[in-house]
Amino acid sequence: MKPKKGQISYQDDTTIATAEQIVRPEDFDLSLDEYFAKAFTDIIPGLKSQISKVLDAVNLDIPMDRKIGDLSGGQQARILLAFALIQKPDILLLDEPTNNLDKDGIDHLISFLITYDKTVIVISHDADFLNLFTEGVIYLDSFTKKIEYYVGNYYVVVDEIAQRIERELKKNAQMEKTIQDRKDKVNFFSHKGGKMRKLAKKLKEETIELEDNKVDVRREDRTIRDFNIGKQDITGPLITIKALNVIYSHQPIRKEVDIVLRQKSRLLISGPNGIGKSTLLRKIIDNNNEDIIIDPKAIIGYYSQNFSNLNFEETVIQSLESARGEGFSSQDMRSVAAGFLITGDLMGHKVGDLSEGQKGLLAFARLVLMSPDILIMDEPTNHINFRHIPIIAKALDNYEGAIILISHMQEFVDDIDIKDRLDLGKL
Repeated sequence: MKPKKGQISYQDDTTIATAEQIVRPEDFDLSLDEYFAKAFTDIIPGLKSQISKVLDAVNLDIPMDRKIGDLSGGQQARILLAFALIQKPDILLLDEPTNNLDKDGIDHLISFLITYDKTVIVISHDADFLNLFTEGVIYLDSFTKKIEYYVGNYYVVVDEIAQRIERELKKNAQMEKTIQDRKDKVNFFSHKGGKMRKLAKKLKEETIELEDNKVDVRREDRTIRDFNIGKQDITGPLITIKALNVIYSHQPIRKEVDIVLRQKSRLLISGPNGIGKSTLLRKIIDNNNEDIIIDPKAIIGYYSQNFSNLNFEETVIQSLESARGEGFSSQDMRSVAAGFLITGDLMGHKVGDLSEGQKGLLAFARLVLMSPDILIMDEPTNHINFRHIPIIAKALDNYEGAIILISHMQEFVDDIDIKDRLDLGKL
């Protein structure tokens, strides 16, 4: 993209490739070779051989005829990285590359990046991941619109910024005291005559100059408000799961289980990427499997890791309206949205034009408006600013309905009172 202001310079023969946050919905029906062919404008000889090499680099072994949309979230995350690598870029741009990856996937990615001999620029909310291979931080101040470069790891930068903010606040406090003293003198001398009035004019000019010289203090992004997700009043079993499929060597194997979820039930589903976690959640949402029984009166709220349950062609306000339950007025709906930093200026935008983080907050706003009996949460911390995550964990912990959760973020899981755990890798 071309900057609207400022300048970005690099050598003319520099190649750049981006590993995006999510696979685009229009690519779901493509096979692997069809998807990777999109990385090139011309037909590439030996493309399948190159695909095999980049899949090996990201530690992924899947058949070439698999559809992109049939892959798990973790597999798609590796495909996104492989798509960038096959272009052999001089500069590799990574946008939240650890989203959907299990521990083994993250460990492999770190090992790859440590030995990668080209330039990498990465966006991530995972500080521990960043600190293992990065050498500096570019800090974007959303209020002053300035860019600063720091040498060191993420924690060093956060501490340095905090110290600088403290210094700036102290400097401004001193200047405020001086400015107020000058204003008091201006008010006093301006009512006098002759030379005193001229002195008042001079002091006023100096006061304006002092105010102009005040430091633009950094302010961090706003955090979402505390929120609660309501529920309906249904007693008895909400979901009964008698059997499910576990994926081994790309083949589904049926496993019998005995899972019953009621109000306040908490079920954490775990297992390696590609074993069928997200597939199980989608089968619950589809509600057409005889092995999964759902109370017909139950309202299900679904947080999809790739936002497949959002209509990208709807405007934001249309998306909110479609989720609004009877207990919420139009004004209530806008208040809920504002709590998730979805303000009036975004209401007319298409959902597809929002950032991934904004889509995530929109998805949570919709859950509040639905008041569901069951929450199906597939990696709900993906794309979410780390400042919001404790608030989301608190809301889920307080929720009175049933929760089925997939999450690779251990500190997030630890903040929720998980009562039951299902490791698909051990079935």
